[in-house]
Amino acid sequence: MVKKNKSTFICQNCFVEFSEWSGRCPSCLEWNTLEEQVLLDTGSMFDSMKVGVPLKGEKLFTKDNNILIRYDVGFPEINQLLGGGLVAGSVSLITGQPGIGKSTLLLQLATFVATYNSVIYVSGEESVSQVSQRAKRLGFNEVDLEIVTSYSTDDIIASILTSKYKLIIIDSVQTISSSLLTSVAGSVSQISGSTQAIIKAAKKTNTAVLLVGHVTKEGNIAGPKLLEHMVDVVLQLEGDRFGGFKLLKAVKNRFGSTNEVAIFEMNEVGFKIIKNPSAILLEERFNTDGSIVTATMEGSRPILVEVQALVSSTNFGYPKRTASGFDINRMNLLIAVLEQRTKLKLNDKDVYINVVGGISLSEPSADLAVSLAIASALLMHPLKANLVVFGEVGLSGEIRHVPFIDRRLKEANLLGFDGAIGPLIKGKSLRNLQTVNSLIMAIKKFL
Repeated sequence: MVKKNKSTFICQNCFVEFSEWSGRCPSCLEWNTLEEQVLLDTGSMFDSMKVGVPLKGEKLFTKDNNILIRYDVGFPEINQLLGGGLVAGSVSLITGQPGIGKSTLLLQLATFVATYNSVIYVSGEESVSQVSQRAKRLGFNEVDLEIVTSYSTDDIIASILTSKYKLIIIDSVQTISSSLLTSVAGSVSQISGSTQAIIKAAKKTNTAVLLVGHVTKEGNIAGPKLLEHMVDVVLQLEGDRFGGFKLLKAVKNRFGSTNEVAIFEMNEVGFKIIKNPSAILLEERFNTDGSIVTATMEGSRPILVEVQALVSSTNFGYPKRTASGFDINRMNLLIAVLEQRTKLKLNDKDVYINVVGGISLSEPSADLAVSLAIASALLMHPLKANLVVFGEVGLSGEIRHVPFIDRRLKEANLLGFDGAIGPLIKGKSLRNLQTVNSLIMAIKKFL
């Protein structure tokens, strides 16, 4: 008797698996999001021993294995981010918030590569006329770039297997579906199945593929986690969709480092690389209370950013705490350290933090700058001119070491800063670095 294949039910919103179907997901409480996915009988997998053939390996170091064909994408910073250019036969995933400019950036890359290689832009979200109008708006009037609207994974794979195109851009992976799968486009099985088939075709024909991926409300990549593991490169486009800088980071890169970052600004002609973001971020700065300049690292690149704080008396029983560009939980932790270790009274104050330029500070080195900005705003006392601040703050009020201090100081020196407040470095003397080992000393030093 043939055994029936088992099935599992996966929520299309939170991607949690369940053994039984229900109208409402027990995890995220969304309605009608559970879809069935058939699991093959593990016993039948042993039948592959009858049809399989022995694998034939190759020597690890051969002349052919050491050759990587790379394509110049028109932006030197993105080429460096990718490890030297877009690798032929690679499959890359680029993600970001809606409206941040993923399609615009990829259209710019496609039009440049199309000047010396065959490229096709497959859009599942826009018509050919929409993409054409955007290209004209960006100034690309005479470009040998092919554009098509398609939702079929099968047609895309057939196009890849023709070996006609060196680069294929698919916008986006959530809109395409294969006729071999019964689920709808955007489901877990469609995303994983379609991506796996595209990867096989790309490797077979040595065709470079760029996939656009959606993100969830929390900012995570939508779809199964398997998607990130299957592709070769994962690029994340971050920033404020309404203005400010845009940052392109390599979250995963099989052909280069993940410590690089490309910084753009977006105008009427598309994305433009920023050579010196620190100077632009600080050009409108006023040296007032609550304003602190910190040196943060974006990949291996130091950037000077202004951190602003505003402290006011609360009109309610519970003080309000708001942060833009900084983690609100980290901010509450720093406020607690300030109250306990420095005896600054903040329990009846509203505290607001803003990072200028749409930059998000995620590394711990911004702790000291945020703490001093709050103290400066509370005491209505500005920091001394031409000082840069960085360092991690511990729960005991100690200032901890952060990496790349030399690079941070070099960037500050280039912009005219003649001093810094940072962590105490044992056995190392750094010129122009005013070292401290506690938050109390840091606050006393800048007053």
